[in-house]
Amino acid sequence: MNRLTNRLVAASAGLAACGLILTGCGSGQISQTADQEAAVNGMSAGVKNIALRNVHLQAVQSGDFLQPGKVVPLVFVAANNSPDVDDKLVGITSDVGTVAFAGDGSIPAGRALVVAAKGGAEEMGSATPVSAEVTLSKPITNGLSYNFTFNFEKAGQTTIAVPLSAGEGTRD
Repeated sequence: MNRLTNRLVAASAGLAACGLILTGCGSGQISQTADQEAAVNGMSAGVKNIALRNVHLQAVQSGDFLQPGKVVPLVFVAANNSPDVDDKLVGITSDVGTVAFAGDGSIPAGRALVVAAKGGAEEMGSATPVSAEVTLSKPITNGLSYNFTFNFEKAGQTTIAVPLSAGEGTRD
């Protein structure tokens, strides 16, 4: 019986050692999904408790450039990750044009502000329609990104490179 106990102890110790070796093989490695970005058209940024997601200009481009004077919707979601501090989007600026913001920019704690093209906010479930439109002062085109600065009442400001994304319609 003493021999059988010794063998069981040795086998158990061997299995435990194998388990430790196998579980240790992945330690210190970076997972393949750790740095993946969301499959959306726009860019992401954050400033303090505010997370900007899917920020992009939405327009159908029929020529080489969208020319100055054209009005282009700026689309994004601003989520307030604070559990108790409300914030407000007070302004957006860009060197490619003037940004007109329509609606209430308030972002209650734990909620999100959905900014879509006119009529799109209702489709996205936003209770209060909010839109932002850029009247271009410079020509812009697909494939490039343009700097926009978002200014929040409490979180401060952040600048993000915003791409031009195709609109909902077909390309001419």
